[in-house]
Amino acid sequence: MGSLSIVLIGTCDTKLSELLYLHSRILASAKDTNVILIDAGRKPIYHPTISIRQDELLTKYRQPPQSSGKAASDISNLSRAEVIQTMTECATACMSELYSKRPVHGAISIGGSCGTSLASAIMRGALPFTFPKLIVSTVASGDTSHIVGESDITLMYSIVDIAGSNRILNCVLDNAAGAIVGLARAHQVRLQSEQGQDQNSSQRAVRGNKTRIGITMFGVTTPCVEAMRHHLTETYDYEVYIFHATGHGGRAMERLINSGELDALIDLTTTEIPDQIVGGVMAAGPDRLKAAAKAGIPQIVSVGACDMVNFGPRNTLPERFGKGGRNIFEHNASVTLMRTNSGECKQIGQFIVSKLKEFCVRPDLVQVVLPVGGISMISKPQDPFEDKDADEALFETIEDGLKGSKTEVVRDERDINNPSFAVDVAERLVKLIQLQRQQKRAEP
Repeated sequence: MGSLSIVLIGTCDTKLSELLYLHSRILASAKDTNVILIDAGRKPIYHPTISIRQDELLTKYRQPPQSSGKAASDISNLSRAEVIQTMTECATACMSELYSKRPVHGAISIGGSCGTSLASAIMRGALPFTFPKLIVSTVASGDTSHIVGESDITLMYSIVDIAGSNRILNCVLDNAAGAIVGLARAHQVRLQSEQGQDQNSSQRAVRGNKTRIGITMFGVTTPCVEAMRHHLTETYDYEVYIFHATGHGGRAMERLINSGELDALIDLTTTEIPDQIVGGVMAAGPDRLKAAAKAGIPQIVSVGACDMVNFGPRNTLPERFGKGGRNIFEHNASVTLMRTNSGECKQIGQFIVSKLKEFCVRPDLVQVVLPVGGISMISKPQDPFEDKDADEALFETIEDGLKGSKTEVVRDERDINNPSFAVDVAERLVKLIQLQRQQKRAEP
């Protein structure tokens, strides 16, 4: 099967003994493993086990300091935050180079809050989705959104501080060594399988013909997405990727689009936009909608779940909303929804219009579909979030804003979870995909 290559990232000036223990346990788990220990600490440490020293990182990858007379490896005058930033940039460049130039099968790190911040930034910046990434951290319990972001980093809580040697910590590090070896081995097998398929032209042709389609989903648009997925995979044999519109889901989707991993998109559930505008907990940031527009891929945009802003448990609802006579719906014990009003819906529409008008390089491959009968499972007539005035403010803002553009806006009287609506929207995307292919064939 071949030897494994695993990158171990750490700060050797503060965690050398713990890194060396983990290094030894990885080798014990798989003796045919090459462990590349990268020191991203504040001070240079010299030890034969370190593969890439801190001063080597700085010398090779740091941009020259502004002040004259200072060596690139001299960071003695930097603050703690500046050191972390500098070492993150250098180690990210190093990790990117390792990944691109040699077979690497996994990456692991250990650390407290600073070490975790550093390692996670390196992994997010240098390594793609599905590549094994594991961090043993003292801050792996609680809100880890700032660590994981939209990536697929795996976190393991250290239970005790990563300091010295004791039975509990050693057991955690033993588990981590076994985990990264297992993850790396699985990744190696997958790579070898893909390489074998690439040598078979017929298999490569079959794989290459699979159109990869992204669809955004929320609990209140799930019936629609499931119907779309079934239609697209059973009728056309497309490969469908569903993204939970929780903020991180939207960012992950757009990262895949930016890296060329998606060929078309049904952005059905744009509920991350209301959270961005109103202040909910599932915002995907101000750049939502940009990636697909700039990539020029065929896409359908809709307003699924734009009738709501997402918050945590009821007692976490901001006071300005809790006492403002707003329409509040407890989705479950962990999720509280607030109905968007007419003013907010107008802002949501303006956000959608501005992104499509500013960034669409192929507006003729984009359609906006507005399900007038209800934009979520709970906004149909007689449902808790029914608000025709708010919906109309949303629809009119989008229609008026895109009037005269090459982007078609369609009103559909059905509700978003109507099975026939789902199939028809899926077919709209299919026609855009076919149009794009026809245009490419006609190119000289």
